[in-house]
Amino acid sequence: MTDFEQLAALLFPDVTGTVADLEARFPPRSLKEGARVTRFAPSPTGFLHIGGLFSALISKLNAATTGGVFLLRIEDTDKKREIDDGVSEIIRGLTAFGIDVDEGVIGFERETGDYGPYQQSHRAEIYHTVAKQLVEQGLAYPCFMTEDELAAIREQQEAEASPTKGIFGKWAKYRDADFETQKALLAEGRPYTLRLRSPGREEHRISFDDLIKGRIEMPENVQDVVLLKTDGIPTYHFAHAVDDHFMRTTHVIRGDEWISSVPLHIQLFKTCGFRVPKYAHISPIMKEENGGKRKLSKRKDPEAAVTYYAEQGYPKESVLEYLLTLANSNFEDWRRANPTAPQSDFPFNLKKMSVSGALFDLTKLVDVSKNVISMFTADAVYDGARAWAKQYDSELFTLLDRDPAFAKAIFSIDRGTAKPRKDIAKWNEVKAYVAYFYDELYANDYSELPENITPAMVTEVLTAYKAAYDPADDKDTWFARIKALCEPLGYTPNVKEYKKNPDAFKGHVGDVSTVIRVAVTGRRNTPDLYSILNILGETAVRVRLDAAIAAFAQ
Repeated sequence: MTDFEQLAALLFPDVTGTVADLEARFPPRSLKEGARVTRFAPSPTGFLHIGGLFSALISKLNAATTGGVFLLRIEDTDKKREIDDGVSEIIRGLTAFGIDVDEGVIGFERETGDYGPYQQSHRAEIYHTVAKQLVEQGLAYPCFMTEDELAAIREQQEAEASPTKGIFGKWAKYRDADFETQKALLAEGRPYTLRLRSPGREEHRISFDDLIKGRIEMPENVQDVVLLKTDGIPTYHFAHAVDDHFMRTTHVIRGDEWISSVPLHIQLFKTCGFRVPKYAHISPIMKEENGGKRKLSKRKDPEAAVTYYAEQGYPKESVLEYLLTLANSNFEDWRRANPTAPQSDFPFNLKKMSVSGALFDLTKLVDVSKNVISMFTADAVYDGARAWAKQYDSELFTLLDRDPAFAKAIFSIDRGTAKPRKDIAKWNEVKAYVAYFYDELYANDYSELPENITPAMVTEVLTAYKAAYDPADDKDTWFARIKALCEPLGYTPNVKEYKKNPDAFKGHVGDVSTVIRVAVTGRRNTPDLYSILNILGETAVRVRLDAAIAAFAQ
């Protein structure tokens, strides 16, 4: 038995399996050629960031468009930063916006798939098995340096203005320690970390092809980084390499803050004898501020949290639609050409992603969401608004839930046409949108009348309309009645005629219908008035006409 093998036996006395066993336990996946295996691997340390949702979406699309697998792995080795129920928070955030996983963590202590466990805190045996082999091969070693020694090294490197910081070369005190020294220190019970014995050289450089940013060249890693901490828990760098290999990840898609770590990560894959995955680094979502751009911030920007969009009532389809406009520059052209196609039909391409970072624009999100909701059926609008109201607005929920048919009739107005109205951008706007249909929400407001209409003219028009109003009329008959009111009251039924000679008339047919609209709804701009009157019903219409007549007769 070599010294390295003896050392490995001392460090890992409980590890009986081998890397070969792991290879057999987690074999290459049986997928069609070109299928990609991607993962979203967050830490449960806080709310799900919109950038995280964006990254998850890109990973999901890459797997889905190639017939591959998208998995959720939870990287929970940093217990100090973990929050209570952080895993559920992540899953709720993904599920709320339609990012369903094919494999991985699906709930608290719940998983699906054959390549788990999918929480790093449950994978100690796997990490230790790989670490033991690295020690046996002389590729890793125990480092017994104390915190004081490490701090002294940092200070000295700063004083010497060393371009590379960390433990390497002359700073790696225990890199070349002999077995007897290591054995004695272990016998003393000295705490240690397990470090990589880096094969890197300062004069060497590596290059790799980033699927978004293109060819990147960087200095090779020379640091003997920590693989296992003193408590045996792996560092992120080591754990992710082991996980991605044994979960058979083919494409690592993540934020570009990780680019600086790529030389280390490639070195770890190769040192462990693993195949290096393809990398795609996503630029951060940016926000415009004071003429410049900055990253969307968890601290400064409420829209950074995905919970913001749920609370505001943006449908998941709207959020994903907007994120797709950020993801690929050709998405909007595709959507114009395919207005009713499902998002899954879009031919997503990593190479069409922004290299510099997309600019997040809430105003544009609102516009996108109006378009998305305008394509919903009345039932879909009702279901979305009701579900949101159940959680965030009990009064609205009670009204919608009381008479679903009545509510759906409201949402049916001007829907399903070639040019549907775009009045609703998010569910928290529904209450204001439907307010005049419900006595509990309706407030008489006649302030939006046309400027050329006096109180006396209002009373005259409404009195005449009340006498002519017949709830049994079809739409053509109803409009004919309004036009018939015009001439006796001094209005023209012809808008063009009014524009040619405005001094000859009090107004035109549009003014007459606007007076009726304001009297019944309190608004000047509404969907189809005939439909509104039908839904309100004769009793409510007459009550509101009488109230308006009384208000303007004073």
